[in-house]
Amino acid sequence: MRTKVIRLAAAVAACGLVLGACGSTKDKPAAAASGGGTGKVGATLPLLTSPFWQAYNKYVPQMAKEQGLDALPTVNADSDPAKLITDIGTLLSQGVKGLVVTPLDSAAIVAGLKQAENKGVPVVAVDVAPESGKVAMVVRADNKAYGTKACEEIGKRVKSGKVVQVMGDLASVNGRDRSAAFRECMKQKYPDVKVLEVAAEWKADKASSGLDSLLTANPDIKGVYMQAGGVYLAPTEQALKRKNLFFPVGDPKHVVLVSNDGIPQELTAIRNGELDATVSQPADAYAKYGMYWLKKAMAGETFKPGPTDHDSTIVEISPGILEDQLPAPVVTKDNVDDKALWGNNL
Repeated sequence: MRTKVIRLAAAVAACGLVLGACGSTKDKPAAAASGGGTGKVGATLPLLTSPFWQAYNKYVPQMAKEQGLDALPTVNADSDPAKLITDIGTLLSQGVKGLVVTPLDSAAIVAGLKQAENKGVPVVAVDVAPESGKVAMVVRADNKAYGTKACEEIGKRVKSGKVVQVMGDLASVNGRDRSAAFRECMKQKYPDVKVLEVAAEWKADKASSGLDSLLTANPDIKGVYMQAGGVYLAPTEQALKRKNLFFPVGDPKHVVLVSNDGIPQELTAIRNGELDATVSQPADAYAKYGMYWLKKAMAGETFKPGPTDHDSTIVEISPGILEDQLPAPVVTKDNVDDKALWGNNL
């Protein structure tokens, strides 16, 4: 994901924040696309090697259809920020009236957003917020809360000693938010716990090699926080097994494992006593509300901070950039069979 791309400094475009019910208004800005809420739309994927993104990919056409939108086949950036920019240009050349994109690099995506703005095509960003540029909405859960919730779940079980956080790509605001929040929570709430880190960039092989090195030097590690269970769960379990450190929940020698994603594989691992907890990142709601906000933006609506009608809150995360912060519940053995979890309904 660290493919070199030109990082463009883009002026933050005004989002036209005006008052309106449920965070929106039907006043039409001059730059609104001419689609009027109809027409073909495009959607990008960051990668398809993670079960989380495989699930999201399945939800996209379903949720587009529910909104009455004609979605082109999704395009996969394959962990390459430069390819993502090319993909956006290709979709724009195909005449899409709206875009749902998932940035790989929060700075690099600005070049793609500028292309869309120049054509008057509204964009909704899903999962990752851009550093700047014009987006109608960012659909995302609170990633700082992911790190804090993971810290608290580990802190309930580990009072002192060493824990590891297997980080995402720090070029992504998600990786930065989760890492900083976990680190700060541990420092404030569990000062006797030492945090070690693996810079894994959302890549399974980097997680595996980094954990191998840390476990060799620190066989007394008591917990691991995996910032993306879809990518990191399997290599983490394998690394622990190679070091003879993999024991079930409840065993005194168990290494506490907490992750983010909420994929079916994680829920199974919780049931099997292999994983202590995960934070369920809403793949279904990402697709649903990505298309929901895009349709509104294509019709010329603009939005404002405040509560929504779907149990979330719109916040202004930086000047002119709004984020619909969706709920992301913690899943443990106590609620793993809850039918409301998307991982139980895929």
